[in-house]
Amino acid sequence: MGQSGPMHPKTLLVACSDLVAQTLRFEHPADAVVARFFREHKSLGPRERATISETVYTVLRKKLFFDHLAPSGSGSKERRLAILGFHGPRDFLHGAISDQERAWLGQCDEVKVTDLMERHRHNLPEWLAAALKEQLGADFWPLVDSLGHNAGLDLRVNTLKSKRADVQKALSAIGIKSTPTPYSPWGLRLEGKPALKKLDSYLQGSFEIQDEGSQLLAMLADPHRGEMVVDFCAGAGGKTLALGAAMRSTGRLYAFDTSAHRLEAFKPRMARSGLSNVHPVAIAHERDDRIKRLAGKIDRVLVDAPCSGLGTLRRNPDLKWRQDMAGMAQLAARQLEILQSASRLLKPGGRLVYATCSLLQQENQQVASAFSAANEGFAQIDVGEIMTTLKVAGAESMCSGGENGLLYLQLWPHKHGTDGFFAAVWQKK
Repeated sequence: MGQSGPMHPKTLLVACSDLVAQTLRFEHPADAVVARFFREHKSLGPRERATISETVYTVLRKKLFFDHLAPSGSGSKERRLAILGFHGPRDFLHGAISDQERAWLGQCDEVKVTDLMERHRHNLPEWLAAALKEQLGADFWPLVDSLGHNAGLDLRVNTLKSKRADVQKALSAIGIKSTPTPYSPWGLRLEGKPALKKLDSYLQGSFEIQDEGSQLLAMLADPHRGEMVVDFCAGAGGKTLALGAAMRSTGRLYAFDTSAHRLEAFKPRMARSGLSNVHPVAIAHERDDRIKRLAGKIDRVLVDAPCSGLGTLRRNPDLKWRQDMAGMAQLAARQLEILQSASRLLKPGGRLVYATCSLLQQENQQVASAFSAANEGFAQIDVGEIMTTLKVAGAESMCSGGENGLLYLQLWPHKHGTDGFFAAVWQKK
């Protein structure tokens, strides 16, 4: 693949087919497979990378529909799928395919969605479709529609260093349009997917890339200045940074994670943020001695538990093909164990937040209910009341469950424009 000028359509389609084939083995997460492919093909320009990656993600999103259309075509299956999902102008694609393929593609274009079987319309594995239909009823199809689109790009303004209006103005000055997020007071939603990581305002720590829903989870913990706070499953540290800014860099904020590698990757973000109250701690497991030492001393604990990630299907459509219902039961058992261990950290009057980026009740309401049933020393608090106290607009639209429908936070892509998130909150008696 030479560096001279744009790539020939035929070469680009071959690259798309190659990457589709690699991704559909489902041996590794799609984003990792795509990243490795681009490392191996350094000569690809930004436009070619966008075409290739969007083609792959379209195939993952519409896999059952494309599987239905593919047998009537010719050539290898991955080539047929790449043609069906090709992200780019039609005349460019026509320059890459044979007359026979063009005729077949024309026939595929004439297929009416309304004539299809349900599975070819929702493009979900049966176990997941059944679970979501049961939960959502009439809202199932609006959710399906939202999952067929790309997720937006949200920023969280670092309130320790900047104001939202100032960051918005700075971005606008270099041609990047944004609007304030409707719910989070810290967020900006961008148009398109501009490159941000070389901008001065990013390098100086004025903002982080973080979905609005994820920002709201940090808000639910509502940490105050001078408190002792734990982000129990810190991961890449996005919520840790939001918590630290809300604490105005005072008190002590522990970022626990079982992956030392993830915590190491978090350090540059921490340095940019200007926070001095964050203490990353790699733990062996949720019963680690370092956790025991803090038992009964902590004011706020956020448990953003390892989960299926199905709330992020707009970004990670491969997740639905790489999991099954048996895996959900194992995850739920693990989530309850982690929540139980984290709860021991709290002092009387302390707040516990359990959160996932899943859409499924097995990982969400059912785990929260099981924890409540086993822990009489914890009183569940209505999330809606916390949100209203924090002056979050439209708090009621984000809640479900309980006597007044405000017990849990439940964010949906089709309703709130965020990734799918769930949260439950308790206070230690």
